[in-house]
Amino acid sequence: MQQLLSQVQSLGLLLARLYVAQVFFLSGLSKLRDWSSTLALFEDEYHVPLLPPELAAYLGTAGELALPVLLALGLGGRFAALGLSVVNLMAVLSLSELAPAALAGHQLWGVLLLLVALWGSGRWSLDAWLGRRA
Repeated sequence: MQQLLSQVQSLGLLLARLYVAQVFFLSGLSKLRDWSSTLALFEDEYHVPLLPPELAAYLGTAGELALPVLLALGLGGRFAALGLSVVNLMAVLSLSELAPAALAGHQLWGVLLLLVALWGSGRWSLDAWLGRRA
C-alpha cells in the first residue's frame, strides 16, 4: 500500500508541476510577444512593491520563463516552486483589482506550488534521478 501511495503522490506532484509550469510559462511568452504593452502594464496597472516598473517587468518575465522550465523538469523543484510563489504573490499584490475567478486561479497555483515546496518534485523528476545516481 505504501508503494502505491508513493506512486500516486509522485503522479500528483508531476501533474501539479506541469500544470503550474504551463500557466506561468505561457504568461511569460505573452509578455515577450508584446514587450511595449508589458512595459506599459507594469507602468500603469501592476504596482510591484519596492521595484521600479521596468525592472519588475524584466524580473517577472524572466521568472515566468525560466522557473517553469525547472519546475516541469523537477530540477531544483523546491527552488522553482518558491520562486514562482514569489512571482504569484507579487502578481496578486501588484494589481489593485483582481476578479474573483482570477484570484481563485492564483490561490490554486499557490497551493500547488506549496505542495512542491514541501514535498519536493517527487520520484518522477530530475531531482530524484540525480539523487539516485549520487
